[in-house]
Amino acid sequence: MTSLSGVLVGVVLLLFGRRLYWVFVAGIGFLTGLSLAPDLFPGQPEWLILLAALVAAIVGAIIAIVAQKITIGLIGFVAGGGIGLLLLRKMGLVGEGSGWVAYLIAGIVGLVLILVLFDWALILLSSLAGANLIVTGLSTHVHLARNAWFLALIALALVGIVVQAGLSRGRSRATRETFGGPRRGSTGG
Repeated sequence: MTSLSGVLVGVVLLLFGRRLYWVFVAGIGFLTGLSLAPDLFPGQPEWLILLAALVAAIVGAIIAIVAQKITIGLIGFVAGGGIGLLLLRKMGLVGEGSGWVAYLIAGIVGLVLILVLFDWALILLSSLAGANLIVTGLSTHVHLARNAWFLALIALALVGIVVQAGLSRGRSRATRETFGGPRRGSTGG
């Protein structure tokens, strides 16, 4: 990869990395549809092949969204329940008979936490990856001392986190307003 293309990919990851997961999955669905549609619909016009590819892209993205959320939620529930029950038992707060209630409550807490923190993990990792590509690409043209390289990486990553968090917040606000949810600072009444 040339340094310019690395910088360009880095900028996209830095600013929109959290959203690219779905674009990537939809793109794979589209390419799969383009590859398989001629075999599934031999002799059909090109527009039908493109329509089949588009449907495959949409189905792929929907499956990825649903499967990812279910898997991540299940992992959060099991981890939260197991860890919560273990800690509560170690502290002597849960007896043998009431363990399932503690597991259920801690599991729900774990599920919510992992679903909330997943977006932040994507934002953080894509910002760091994008910043790394940008700084590495630019350092082939401009000599940076190790400290300057590291500071540039951190500064760019922070910019990416702020931008992506702002985009995420804007999307959340638009969703609340569309579906009638309360605005920040309001009681919903």
